[in-house]
Amino acid sequence: MAYIWSYLKHYPKWLLLNVVGVLLFIVVNLGLPTILARMIDDGLVQQNEAALYRWFWVMLLASLAGLVGRLTMAYATSKLTTTMIQDMRNDMYDKLQAYSHHEYEQIGVSSLVTRMTTDAYMLMQFADQALRLGMITPLMMLFSVGMILRTSPSMAWIVAVSIPFLVAVVVYVARRTEPLSEQQQTTLDKINQYVRENLTGLRVVRAFAREDFQEERFATANQSFTETSSKLFRLTALTEPLFVQIIIAMIVAIVWFAIPPLSRGDLQIGDMVAFIEYAFHALFSFLLFSNLFTMYPKMAVSSHRIKEVMTLPISIAPNEDGVTETATKGYLEFDNVTFAYPGETESPVLHNISFKTKPGETIAFIGSTGSGKSSLVSLIPRFYDVTLGKILVDGIDVRDYNFKALRSKIGFIPQKALLFTGTIEENLRYGKETATLPELEQAAQVSQAADFIASREEGYESLLAEGGSNLSGGQKQRLSIARAVVKQADIYIFDDSFSALDYKTDAEVRRRLKAVTQEATVLIVAQRVGTIMDADQIIVLDKGEIVGRGTHEELMLSNAIYREIAESQLNSQSLTESEG
Repeated sequence: MAYIWSYLKHYPKWLLLNVVGVLLFIVVNLGLPTILARMIDDGLVQQNEAALYRWFWVMLLASLAGLVGRLTMAYATSKLTTTMIQDMRNDMYDKLQAYSHHEYEQIGVSSLVTRMTTDAYMLMQFADQALRLGMITPLMMLFSVGMILRTSPSMAWIVAVSIPFLVAVVVYVARRTEPLSEQQQTTLDKINQYVRENLTGLRVVRAFAREDFQEERFATANQSFTETSSKLFRLTALTEPLFVQIIIAMIVAIVWFAIPPLSRGDLQIGDMVAFIEYAFHALFSFLLFSNLFTMYPKMAVSSHRIKEVMTLPISIAPNEDGVTETATKGYLEFDNVTFAYPGETESPVLHNISFKTKPGETIAFIGSTGSGKSSLVSLIPRFYDVTLGKILVDGIDVRDYNFKALRSKIGFIPQKALLFTGTIEENLRYGKETATLPELEQAAQVSQAADFIASREEGYESLLAEGGSNLSGGQKQRLSIARAVVKQADIYIFDDSFSALDYKTDAEVRRRLKAVTQEATVLIVAQRVGTIMDADQIIVLDKGEIVGRGTHEELMLSNAIYREIAESQLNSQSLTESEG
């Protein structure tokens, strides 16, 4: 509740309006039984028509005042809760932007989605109930007890006897629901994970004919969620019928014990009706208040999950006060860099990596799968931080840069080309919002994407599906390359970004890239020797260590690992071309 209050307290005017609505609602609802009692005793019993009409008009005015109070409370509550969840989700999203890859791996993407949607919604529901019931019911109970004692003190014990039974039900349900709520949310994370994996990997699932396996895995998680939810709903559903039976038993007892004083004339009929109304208000308010207790365990679980997102330490600080301007552009140096993924410090994936490059140079990395090529280039934009040594960009340690300033220098094209929902034009402008159409067209020409863009009816206004799923792998890679070219960066990192291109397109893209990257440093991670043969320097990696460096010709003569890779690929390529 403290976490919810940390957001609600920012809106004191709406909280005050909510309190006004609550008080007006309570005063009216507590006054109506007394008005009804006067109508019965002064009007009906005494057959006084004037008194009957007088109290009728008082009741009508009170009802209208109660309506105003209810509407005021509903408006203020909805304003508070919707604003609260908006602020909460904005804060979570801002926090996620500061996460490094390590934090995403710790919690999991599917779980983060659940926390931002389902868990946040659970907090909004609880806040809504707390602002209504949490304020109304305690005051209703308190004032109802006071009116009970005022109306008929001799029968107040009947209400007092009923309360322990209600408390027992609430405590029992609250204790049983908390572990079930936690289990429910954890299972929901799994369901989201399986759905996400199935949708993103749909082609692989179908290619291997593993639909049955995916369905079985999802069905198992869904069955677990259903069973947990069923237990939870049965528990919460148990509360209301038990409460109603206790309230009915109390009303029967009141009527039974009211018969003797009614016969003696010590208790009037109107007062008995009012007493029943107040007793009902007291216990029904307790019933409504208990709903908060049954919701509280689920809210507590969701609150904990959201706070975990917000309080998770950031392994790579954004360094808001870091360096933003440098005298030079495009210089890069690795100085004795060793790197191990967080939590795996005893197993570094890179060992003592050192090299330098300057604007206008192309440096390439090649090696077997798992040799550390992608890990190496991911250190430059600080997706991870080095374990030992340092990386210098324009003579300054990357850890001393302001995050945005550092990454504004880099055009990063990842292994898996990722495009966003929207138009081709919007995707190309992702790195430079002010880019003109001629700049986009030039970048498309460089990446060999111009022809397929032109072939689309809407050209640059063509809509892309989520992740660019309505494009081929090669088309996505070419648009990713064009997006980086539009940015006009100081350092370009191509992380196996030509793998989906045929040899001819690959060669043409690299030829055109040279013309637009003459004043920038170009880093290429590749599996194909043909992609990097023209690089100024090729670095061969094996098990995270540099085992060779030089030009293609030099490495063919001096490095057995490179020569083996080159000969196997070049022979295969020649064979393929001859067969073609």
